[in-house]
Amino acid sequence: QVQLVESGGGSVQDGGSLRLSCAASGYRDINYCMAWFRQAPGKERERVASVRRFGDGLFYTDSVKGGFTISQDNAKNTLYLQMNSLKPEDTAIYYCAAGPSTYPCPLGPSQYNYWGQGTQVTVSS
Repeated sequence: QVQLVESGGGSVQDGGSLRLSCAASGYRDINYCMAWFRQAPGKERERVASVRRFGDGLFYTDSVKGGFTISQDNAKNTLYLQMNSLKPEDTAIYYCAAGPSTYPCPLGPSQYNYWGQGTQVTVSS
């Protein structure tokens, strides 16, 4: 059974940084896409960043380019999202997701098979 467990959320001031982690277990596919999504109150869940297991297929949504970095440690089965220069509009629940290894990685949340429980990120001005 696949499990994804996020950690690292919290509250920061405008311009601050946070690093999210997602520990994965039970995923047996040789290749896959891993992604970070976020959902703010009243808004749809959006893909923030994604990467394929072997590091190709990097994607960032336009609003986080230059500030967020997705990375993974395959030996630890852990996905990361380093978030710098955070803004109040980055406030949301952040979710880790795993899905099929298409190229590019799937766009929409319905295309991802497994989800973590989410971690709250709050950025205050």
